[in-house]
Amino acid sequence: MAPGGNRGWLLRLVIAFSFAQGAVSMARPAVSYRALALGADERAIGVIAGVYALLPLFAAVPLGRRTDHGRCAPLLPVGVVLISGGCALSGLAGSLWTMAVWSGVMGLGHLCFVIGAQSLVARQSAPHEQDRNFGHFTIGASLGQLVGPVAAGALIGGSDRAGTSAIALLVSGAGAAVACTSLWRIEHRGTAAKSRAGQGDRVPVGRILRSRGVPGGIFVSLSVLSATDILTAYLPVVGEHRGIAPSVIGLLLSLRAAATIACRLVLTPLLRLLGRALLLTVTCLLAAVLCAGIALSVPVWALAVMLALLGFCLGVGQPLSMTTVVQAAPDGARSTALALRLTGNRLGQVAAPATAGLVAGVAGVAAPFVMLGALLLLSAGVALRSPGRSEGAGPAAEKRPKRPGLRRTSDI
Repeated sequence: MAPGGNRGWLLRLVIAFSFAQGAVSMARPAVSYRALALGADERAIGVIAGVYALLPLFAAVPLGRRTDHGRCAPLLPVGVVLISGGCALSGLAGSLWTMAVWSGVMGLGHLCFVIGAQSLVARQSAPHEQDRNFGHFTIGASLGQLVGPVAAGALIGGSDRAGTSAIALLVSGAGAAVACTSLWRIEHRGTAAKSRAGQGDRVPVGRILRSRGVPGGIFVSLSVLSATDILTAYLPVVGEHRGIAPSVIGLLLSLRAAATIACRLVLTPLLRLLGRALLLTVTCLLAAVLCAGIALSVPVWALAVMLALLGFCLGVGQPLSMTTVVQAAPDGARSTALALRLTGNRLGQVAAPATAGLVAGVAGVAAPFVMLGALLLLSAGVALRSPGRSEGAGPAAEKRPKRPGLRRTSDI
């Protein structure tokens, strides 16, 4: 099957990603509430959130190398099993250090699934379809982020926070397992065989990182994901300090996810209007202001408005940074470049929560959002210099000359 042909595989991938991401999005706030019930302070919450990204930090590039020289699909069920086990075992853990370990397993499973899925989208999409297909693919993540926090908020409550959060983690583990039902025959044999046949020597990591567009795409992705991650981990803590119920916090997180879905549904016309670089710059700049605004003690309705706008702005960064990295990567290194992008994400997920924990311990629980605002402001400057300025989306992009030495999906 040629790239860009039957898109039934993309729909099934979105469905699977929805369940996998929904489980993770349900588990992350549940882990925070369970850790608080077991006696964790803000610093401990930051450490546990950081461990989620620690194991993936070392596994991303080897998994990307393997995917560049083989099939993508086997990583998907492996990721689902690790997510499911990490969620369930976090619910059964009785100490903070065991919760941290199983949180790391959950993060490793999420990494396996995402590397396999992103590589599949890159490999089975024509060049002019990449922005759209990556946008549709990340709708799966947003759907999971929409449902997961609401489910967690509905289950967690009352005086027994340790018990109800454990139930939420067990339910999230069961929900992750459902993702396996959509993964049958998801990879086209023709594209996998063609990819293996076209591989040469391994491209050095240094050469990938020197490719124009790759470092910028990695940094924008890191900033946007750090914002999403700290929102998920620290909004429950802010809610505890401001007297906002867990069910309301779950609804607020889901509102952000719903706004992200709305953004990705209109991503193609936004790209035609502004172009990739300007769209990334404007949305990162607005997100910086909104993140800093969360630090203010505002009414719940105002917090809801800010989170909705923030969700819309953050919805741009992930799919467009994927396309930027894929199109800038050297020959035979697409999956490794995507893995390096995920490594950057995980570096952010290790450093940002740990730093947020230190900042929160010194300056209060709202201070990490000011830190995120500064990070997103810097990413807006990086996005402004992105090569995406001249590489819009849609069929018109096909008419522009390709830059020599850069790989396109049609070359695979």
